Amino acid sequence: MQNITHTATHEATHNAPDASREAAVWLITGCSSGLGRALAEHALERGDRVAVTARDRSSVADLAARYGERALAARLDVTEPASVYAAVRDCEAAFGRIDVLVNNAGYGYLAAVEEGEDLAVRSLYDTNVHGAVTVLKAVLPGMRARRSGHIVTVSSFGGLAAFAATGYYHATKFALEGLSESLAAELAPLGIAVTIAEPGGLRTEWAGRSMQQSPVRLPDYEQTAGRRRDTTLAVSGHQPGDPVRAAAAIAAAVDAGTPPLRLLLGSDALAGARARLERLRNEIDANEALTRSVDVVEA
Repeated sequence: MQNITHTATHEATHNAPDASREAAVWLITGCSSGLGRALAEHALERGDRVAVTARDRSSVADLAARYGERALAARLDVTEPASVYAAVRDCEAAFGRIDVLVNNAGYGYLAAVEEGEDLAVRSLYDTNVHGAVTVLKAVLPGMRARRSGHIVTVSSFGGLAAFAATGYYHATKFALEGLSESLAAELAPLGIAVTIAEPGGLRTEWAGRSMQQSPVRLPDYEQTAGRRRDTTLAVSGHQPGDPVRAAAAIAAAVDAGTPPLRLLLGSDALAGARARLERLRNEIDANEALTRSVDVVEA
């Protein structure tokens, strides 16, 4: 994902490995920066083994140099199936298995819905949705064979609620939410857990250099999508969430005896989700009579 802008504290890292727990094997996509890199570092610091992947292998080579044989630096572009399957094979060859898959790779896109460019939108889906599915399909056979594993899908608070200017990004995250909820139902009998991580604003470059946007700005949308484009970009570097702490929270959820299906990350995500639930509840209640009017009336 995005590059960490450090104002964050680092209590979650640089601790001695916990000898009382069995080391897990992680494969994490999008580790060149941001939450993916923070999570890779957290897992390695606590003694786990990690396939640290990125489109440009050189961007994660320092982790392999720092952590030695516990870190495997691998090229993985989620839009290139051959690189996905090669990285999974290399991880399984090096570490014997994959216990935890974190589908983290993704990016944002700013545009009113009418302003969205077809090629850019398709590319967004190819990375955020279809790429995640490709990685899932490469990893799941091994997990099914062992009847164990944990899938972590990095969604967003934007997978629960939508706002002007980020409609296409929301659409990809809503897709991941539905896909992951179905996946959880399918995998639970096989001993494989699924957790959907839903960060609020993390202090990364998601709203900075990683953000893409349409060059089209229609005057009719300036007070809605246009204004939110500007405020979204302006918040970069000032988000309330710490990616290092978010990484520690994800790891804690993976370790939980009963891991959550959904894990909100950050007080802004928590407040926003509660407000979203209240709006939804009010709208459902206000239209209850109309909703019930559709039922068949038996003679």
